[in-house]
Amino acid sequence: MSGRLFAARVAPAAHRFAAIYTPQRLAHHWSTGGLLRTDGGQRFLKTRKWPLGAYFVHNVPAVRSISFLRGAFRIFPKLFTKFAMVGTAAGGATIAGLAYVQNQASQAGTFAMDIFNRTRDRASTTAGDMYDGANGVWEQTRRGWQKTKEDVKMPEWMANIFSGEGESSGGEYGGSGPKDPKQSGMGAGAAVAGSASAAAFGSSDGDEDSRSEEKIARDDQMMMLTKKMIQIRSLLQTVGQSEQLTLPSIVVIGSQSSGKSSVLEAIVGHEFLPKGSNMVTRRPIELTLVNTPDAHSEYGEFPALGLGKITDFSQVQRTLTDLNLAVPAQDCVSDDPIQLRIYSPNVPDLSLIDLPGYIQVTNADQPPELKEKITELCEKYIQPPNIILAISAADVDLANSTALRASRKVDPRGERTIGVITKMDLVEAERGASMLNDKKYGLRLGYVGVVSKLPSSTGSLFSRGSGNISNAVMKNEDAYFSSHPLEFGSQSEIEVGTKNLRKKLMHVLEQTMAASLKTTSEAIHQELAEATYEFKVQYNDRSLSAETYLAESLDAFKHSFREFSDSFGRSQVRELIKHELDQQVLNLLAQRYWNKPVEDLTIAELEVDALSELPKADPDNQLWHLKLDASTASLTKLGIGRLATTVVANALQAHIDHLIVSSTFSAHPFARTAITEASSSILRDLSYDISDELEICIKPYKYRIELEDSEWARGRENITSVLKEELHDCETAVKQVEAEVGGRKRLREVMSFIDRVRSGQVVLEGDGVGGAGGFSAALLRRGRDAVFLRDRADTIKMRLLAVKSKQCASKVNKYYCPEIFLDAVADKLTTTADLFLDAELLSKFYYSFPRELDARLGRGLSQAEIDRFAREDPKIRRHLDVVRRKDLLEHVLQEIEALRQLEAREKRYTSRSTQTSSGEKGRGRWSLF
Repeated sequence: MSGRLFAARVAPAAHRFAAIYTPQRLAHHWSTGGLLRTDGGQRFLKTRKWPLGAYFVHNVPAVRSISFLRGAFRIFPKLFTKFAMVGTAAGGATIAGLAYVQNQASQAGTFAMDIFNRTRDRASTTAGDMYDGANGVWEQTRRGWQKTKEDVKMPEWMANIFSGEGESSGGEYGGSGPKDPKQSGMGAGAAVAGSASAAAFGSSDGDEDSRSEEKIARDDQMMMLTKKMIQIRSLLQTVGQSEQLTLPSIVVIGSQSSGKSSVLEAIVGHEFLPKGSNMVTRRPIELTLVNTPDAHSEYGEFPALGLGKITDFSQVQRTLTDLNLAVPAQDCVSDDPIQLRIYSPNVPDLSLIDLPGYIQVTNADQPPELKEKITELCEKYIQPPNIILAISAADVDLANSTALRASRKVDPRGERTIGVITKMDLVEAERGASMLNDKKYGLRLGYVGVVSKLPSSTGSLFSRGSGNISNAVMKNEDAYFSSHPLEFGSQSEIEVGTKNLRKKLMHVLEQTMAASLKTTSEAIHQELAEATYEFKVQYNDRSLSAETYLAESLDAFKHSFREFSDSFGRSQVRELIKHELDQQVLNLLAQRYWNKPVEDLTIAELEVDALSELPKADPDNQLWHLKLDASTASLTKLGIGRLATTVVANALQAHIDHLIVSSTFSAHPFARTAITEASSSILRDLSYDISDELEICIKPYKYRIELEDSEWARGRENITSVLKEELHDCETAVKQVEAEVGGRKRLREVMSFIDRVRSGQVVLEGDGVGGAGGFSAALLRRGRDAVFLRDRADTIKMRLLAVKSKQCASKVNKYYCPEIFLDAVADKLTTTADLFLDAELLSKFYYSFPRELDARLGRGLSQAEIDRFAREDPKIRRHLDVVRRKDLLEHVLQEIEALRQLEAREKRYTSRSTQTSSGEKGRGRWSLF
């Protein structure tokens, strides 16, 4: 008989069987634990005859392989009906989706053929084997398709087809009967209310939620309470400074290779913990799980690192590995915790701490005290009120469990310890059950047995992929524990599976946190009273934040800058430029008219046309004309634009530096640098263009200078003051030399010796570098300086008399009075420069600088930079710490008050529910305060 005829006869039989025997009835009659177990099917077939015509199968000589799509349409008539409901395009897209599994269709067909061929040799059980074979094809293909849907993201319309949503007719029997209560309008509220707790407790999408509506509501309420208390615990961690200001966490301990990582990863649903051949976990990992029922993604965060949301859990694993391996090899372990938060709709709200595993023997590359360090670290974290999650492997006797031995030291009565037995599939079921029922090492919170480890991937069509592993772990556990109903069934009262472990952890953490909440609340009140007293006494209730402190400091600095800009204008610029040009005039006079420094002990050359002869010189003497013209050209071509701009810019920068020192910014290196860079960058940008433009303005003075009588008179008056000041400087310098050489008498002796040598009265052998005349080389050097200063003072005195003479009263005699003429030229240059710099440099700087400050120290700073700025000052840091501590404590008390109100509402709800059901006033579930 051909395969087509065979399928045509089997399909109606499968229809009648599916219509009569629902999955619930089938499960009642046929409780088989494996895919290929046929004894249950045989027992069931004995109670009902196979449909007419089914016994022809032993006459079938050969059946060819059935293609996957053809077999799918005939074996799954309901699925094919759903395809027909969709349009042609939708059906084509659905078939295209099925093409993902087309390559392994022959596996299912070959499997069915093997079952059918064996029926020829087993005539007495022909019908049973045929049915079991068909059921095997259905079961394997269903599992494969279910896993394919998990691994391959289908469009929403396709997912609705296979999930049965959107059907116009439905019911238990496929007709128009009553709908599933979960899909009805009456049950929708309960289904939504329980979705969060169902996902958190580990219920898969395909599992039936057997909890009652009251139980669902209680679980959701419990999750809300736990979430709130974990939030309070996180806030208390930021407050710090007191061991009483904390709420308990679940501390996970166990020896290496006991399965700690597998348990935590099964709870989270992802492989994220560091793994390696050597000891990888070297720091405590404070793991906070946050249930996000409305989220569509899972991600992790490292609050201390600021890496943002990490959706790739392999990246989380790499980050944890790097942070752990950063511990120096000589230390191997550190008590500096790593904070990790994982947000997911599939995790319960839990606070866990993973610690390094206990070791028995250290390696050659590990310090010998490593074992003691790990023990001390674990003992630090398992102190009350923390909950201890003691991990032990099933293949190790409980008497040798390092985790139980450590927990009994700090929890001898076993009131805070939850025992977890891993690797239950490695021992016989009877032994595993006896370990979970162990009374010798009894724990008040009991034991939970888990398998946790994922089955190895076969690489076939139905591999688990790289998504969330919770369902795969739980299905693997269900497959093992359900195969031993006597040892691990409901009647055994043994808790097994990661799902039950999740529930226990949530309930125990909630109860332990609730028990500690009252004590913590009292400690918070005490801490708040101390913080409030300090805030009132030391800071006079003055509220302060990093933002307000920065704003106040910036406003005060800009106010002082405004005062400086009002006092520093054109007159100050003129004074700066004139003083600099006066020094240039003195340098030119000394270079071309006055004496030169005494550089050695040689006979002085006779001067031709000495300056002392200038008042009596011939008016047409070209020597004096050339000297004055050259000096004037040197002054006008000096580069006044660059010189004046640089002088004023340096003065502005110096004033800014002074303002910084006298402001609150003096204690902030970051702000000092920012302000200095702001002013210097503005001045540098302005100086380039302004110096060139100023040089153009004074260009006419390089070729011709006309002086008015008033300008000459003003120059005469000013140069007199300059020469007197220079004379005073020379006399002061001589007194300083006298003090250095040991007195005026000693200095006169040295100067007299130098004068005799220069006049030729004393002849030296050599150049006198090593000393001469009984004087050391250093003393002779200071003597030469004193001779130079004396000669300059004498020259200045002579020129002061000349400037005051009638000869220098008129500008006509400018060659006889070069000092007055050069000073008058410098004054004209100064007038041009100060007018230009006041209009261009000062006005632009005063406009740009405050705005640059706002950009650099105002809106341009991030919150972290603002906090860093404020905390640079020790006094402000202390003030901010007190304010922050006070605000955090008040916020924590508000959260606790919200919990108090939540408890009151629950008590009222529970009381009304109990009175309605039993007529008696019931007791609330919670008692936090």
